[in-house]
Amino acid sequence: MNQAAFPILTTLIVVPIAGALAVPFIRREKVNEVRAFALIVSLVNLVLAAVMLAGFQLGNGAMQWVEQVPWFPSLGISYHVGVDGISVLLVVLTALLTPIAVLASWREMGARAKEYAVFLLLLEAGVIGAFVALDLVLFFLFWEAMLIPMYLMIGICGGDRRVYAALKFFLYTAVGSLLMLVAIVGLGVLYSGQFGQYSFDLVALASLRLPVQFGMWLFVAFAFAFAIKVPVVPFHAWLPDAYTQAPTAMLVLATMLVKVGAYGFLRFGLTLFPQQMASAAPVFMVLGALGVLYAGLIAVVQKDVIRLIAYSSVAHMAFIVLGIFSLNTQGISGATLQMVNHSISTGGLFILAAMLSERTRTTEIRSLGGLASRWPVLAALFTLVLFSSVGLPGLNGFPGEFLILLGAFQSQPVAAVVASSGVLLAAIYLVWMFQRTMHGERSRAGEGKGDLSRREIATLAPLVVLILWIGLFPTSLLGAIDATVAGTVSRVEQAVHGQPTASQPAIFK
Repeated sequence: MNQAAFPILTTLIVVPIAGALAVPFIRREKVNEVRAFALIVSLVNLVLAAVMLAGFQLGNGAMQWVEQVPWFPSLGISYHVGVDGISVLLVVLTALLTPIAVLASWREMGARAKEYAVFLLLLEAGVIGAFVALDLVLFFLFWEAMLIPMYLMIGICGGDRRVYAALKFFLYTAVGSLLMLVAIVGLGVLYSGQFGQYSFDLVALASLRLPVQFGMWLFVAFAFAFAIKVPVVPFHAWLPDAYTQAPTAMLVLATMLVKVGAYGFLRFGLTLFPQQMASAAPVFMVLGALGVLYAGLIAVVQKDVIRLIAYSSVAHMAFIVLGIFSLNTQGISGATLQMVNHSISTGGLFILAAMLSERTRTTEIRSLGGLASRWPVLAALFTLVLFSSVGLPGLNGFPGEFLILLGAFQSQPVAAVVASSGVLLAAIYLVWMFQRTMHGERSRAGEGKGDLSRREIATLAPLVVLILWIGLFPTSLLGAIDATVAGTVSRVEQAVHGQPTASQPAIFK
């Protein structure tokens, strides 16, 4: 276990929190100062994340940049954080998407710039905290903390039905959170019964001997919370409403918020419940395959661009679930890579939809048309991001989807075939949406508005670079992922085949 000489993970959490606490001291009428301050804070965090990534040892499956300090020793609760090949990419991506979210919502902030800045920075801190937490109580605190700014942003700064969408989001997530808390307490009590003291540390709990039936109940509680967050069909109903009503900044970072659910299966499910994950794998692979198909069919009939992209997000996350529960190296590596790709492609689509809305004052598909001739730069970037979401070879979406399907075919061929149809559906509903908005009969929406500004091009530029880079050089990311995934799959295989597991999984050594 590599100890951090400098607490860089803590700094990544503290910097946005400190920034959020400082925002109220800026006068409300100083909108540009609030925007600039939020951008500077997010850029500082991005530099820190880049330093962390530069110091990360590729090919090392162990936890790195580890920090551990006793918090409530009598209860076995500690402040324990670290990153491995899976979480390091998600932390860096979160740090990258935050300044992009600030730039994307530059005009949208307006009179509520202070609320935007505070909620956005707090959301970044919560998401990063959830990705690095290695103590279950600490993870739960960050899990809850990241929901609060999302809820408030939707409820205060959202669309016409913001209160309904915020309440629906809260109710869904609250139920899952309560069940997960009960399961966390159950694990702590069980550890106390076996070792004579409480512990909620993932490293310690990895050596826990779980009774089969009780272990399954605990896994179900965790799985329910993670499934809502992903969201797995049929627990997805909160997402389209939340995404439709949320401001642009939240839409960009919300693509990372749903990753915490998928990450929960990888980090906690496979570490604490490998046998239960294997037993539940056929069910979740069926749910994943059906989710891809269902969300694709619903997306085809959507009349609103943002709502269509929201259902596209549900389909992509279902694809990721399929890869995770294939429980082999190809599927899990593909799912991890696709977690990165989804935020790049779907986040880009949400930003472009917001740019359309800003110019036309609508995202209703039938009210748009012929926009490519008016805004060729916007149309060109829309084309690239759209095809990356479809999974066109040479762009970032293809390697992840290919690996997921490869892993799924080895595990459940029928589920893989069903999910493959989702690739075709994605091409249908996304390309058809593009054809209706960018080509065809020219509408009068947005007349007199200019093409993308320099700020808007700068907002999309990092995503465009990543779309092309990952598509052409996917091994640059897979090199960080592979060692961790190999250790995780090995632990699952040992548990399933009844072989004794080490007291600590490889990632914790």
